Amino acid sequence: MSVAIVGGGPGDPGLVTVRALELVRGCEILVYDRLVAPALVAKAMGAARISRDGLTQEEVNELLVHHGRRGRRVVRLKGGDPFIFGRGFEEVEALAAAGIDYEVVPGRSTFTAVPGLAGIPLTTRGVAAQLTILTGTSGDASDLDYDHLAATPGTLVIFMGLKRPEHLADNLILAGRPVDEPAAVVSRLSLPGSETRVGTLGTIAAVARGLKTPSLVIVGDVVASTEHLRTAVDVATRRAA
Repeated sequence: MSVAIVGGGPGDPGLVTVRALELVRGCEILVYDRLVAPALVAKAMGAARISRDGLTQEEVNELLVHHGRRGRRVVRLKGGDPFIFGRGFEEVEALAAAGIDYEVVPGRSTFTAVPGLAGIPLTTRGVAAQLTILTGTSGDASDLDYDHLAATPGTLVIFMGLKRPEHLADNLILAGRPVDEPAAVVSRLSLPGSETRVGTLGTIAAVARGLKTPSLVIVGDVVASTEHLRTAVDVATRRAA
């Protein structure tokens, strides 16, 4: 292996894979994203650490190819999973075109961490059997197909939705999703200061004000399931007291 494209998980360095930690500790060059925990970056002791901030995707590709051609142990450390809204495949394509050996190490995506860490089951029997994952900010500046999303059953999980929650909610409602459909915003999942706020599609823009990125917007009846669970726990706690 010359270059490894590594998923750093949802934020907490304790949630990275064993293989990811092994590669970070043994690399000579570490190219890391802003969302990667500083504690994880610090594990690359003795490595040259290069922040991706301020670099274009083309410059990142060139950096990986440059060091890969010289046979250095390079780790490209990305938040979440490199193949889920992480441009990991673009970097793999650049390495493959240059004839450089590479390895892809999946990471736990933020959306897969939601059920356990935020307490929202993205699918659950009798409520939602389908899950749609999308980004609220398109790389080519095109808008979403709201008619399609409104007609799609189950749960919507929107990455980067905090940049324009009112626009997203209004257009989903105009396309036919219920204004009172449960919705939640999960901010900084697994990190200090993590917060989950719950409302409806009609109120989620107001509910989300002041929250920090990274965040996910979740739309669907599964959010109400979470509120029912919390209510049941509160009732049981009061009875025990």
